[in-house]
Amino acid sequence: MIALLLTLAVSMLQAPDAIKTIDKGDQSNVDEARQVVVRTDAEWNTLWTRHGGDRKKPAVDFSKEMVIGVFMGSRPSAGYTTTIVSTVSKDGQMIVRYEEKMPAKGTLTAQILTSPYHLVTLPKMAGELKFEKVPSSQF
Repeated sequence: MIALLLTLAVSMLQAPDAIKTIDKGDQSNVDEARQVVVRTDAEWNTLWTRHGGDRKKPAVDFSKEMVIGVFMGSRPSAGYTTTIVSTVSKDGQMIVRYEEKMPAKGTLTAQILTSPYHLVTLPKMAGELKFEKVPSSQF
């Protein structure tokens, strides 16, 4: 019963319909860990060129939306992922919560360099955004 109430409370804080994934995977050209907020087409062009190279850039209506991204940075093998899981408004500030998962000890994974990432759109808002890494078991 308590778990159900907690789940309902968390879902009321989140706006899951507002978070729309536009690109997610493990092969970004962004090799360093970073979180980004993109509010203009010029910023989007710069980020996409760095991240996606020659791949087709997803369309974003910056009059209504902004892009939020989390890049995990270069990792030594497959099995790593990062996911933006929710947003919460708190004290007039938007908090973007994300998780990172890594392969369990002893797991056999492909020995290939990866760079996991997640890019989403959210309704446009002014002001600062804060990123908060959450334990993957929390959501």
